[in-house]
Amino acid sequence: IWFLRVSVLLCLLSLSFAGVYVGAVFQAFTPEHRCRDPAAAERAERCGWSPAESRRLTPPAANGTGEPRSGCLRYDRDWNQVDCRDLEPEPSGTPITACQGGWEYDYQGRTSVVTEFHLVCGDAWLVDWFQSTLNIGFLISSFVFGYIADRFGRKICILVANAGTVASSLALAAVSSYPPILLLRTLLGFSAKGSWMTGYVMITEMVGVSHRRAAGMVYQLFFSLGLLVLSLLAFLIPDWRWLHAVSSAPYAFFLLYYWLTPESPRWLLSQNKMAEAVTLIHAVAKENKRKLGNTFQVLRKTWSKKLPSLITLRYCLHVNATFRT
Repeated sequence: IWFLRVSVLLCLLSLSFAGVYVGAVFQAFTPEHRCRDPAAAERAERCGWSPAESRRLTPPAANGTGEPRSGCLRYDRDWNQVDCRDLEPEPSGTPITACQGGWEYDYQGRTSVVTEFHLVCGDAWLVDWFQSTLNIGFLISSFVFGYIADRFGRKICILVANAGTVASSLALAAVSSYPPILLLRTLLGFSAKGSWMTGYVMITEMVGVSHRRAAGMVYQLFFSLGLLVLSLLAFLIPDWRWLHAVSSAPYAFFLLYYWLTPESPRWLLSQNKMAEAVTLIHAVAKENKRKLGNTFQVLRKTWSKKLPSLITLRYCLHVNATFRT
């Protein structure tokens, strides 16, 4: 019972992490786009051109003939002088220029950082930084939170990481310029990876060595389930900011994990916190309605006299039967 309860709580970290890790697929997608030409749009309205005819007449073909049409170039022509019956798709001798009035996008009503900040054509390379900055945060987090978890404990590490994730997520959903978004994406990756990584360590430390592979697989399975949940959210939420806010919302609940989850018993033993370890193991045994054997009683007396040796710590791992439901 105890292990099942704690495992479900920890696996929710993995499920929510999918929204952070893969969210860029929906938050930074690049839809089909074309140059916005106000004069051409006004002429199309007067002439009654259909959207398909306008798209065929205003942007040149990307390869000179046929399809697809260019999303970064437009005809430089005086549309007021164009006859409404002139539907020639490739006017000969018409100069071509770069987009100057912005862009129009397909998927009307669905936004991303690309459509909001017009990260197309010459600025398309900036889209890659949306995910790259997140990965930079992942890299730094692996070193920093690894030290925090070993030095101060798994619980305090999860608390700090989740608090950082909540703060960076709220700020990211509110800022109105792209450079701060990239900075906040780095902080988001830094915090969220620390939370996910510590949860993985905790769930594997609560089982015996022979069961760690299975525990890790279950933890990763919830990440896969998170991908399905993210896809559903992306279908229901067209705005990239709201999608990010909703997918990151569970981290506010995860702040309670400092009180809802126990410290890792193995970390307590490694830090010579014997009294806390004994109290935790007694609580686990009580919740699981199990009785502690003589082996544990002997080890408890040994701990009260001297620091446990590595052999003693290894022998203590057999107490894991207590944690099974």
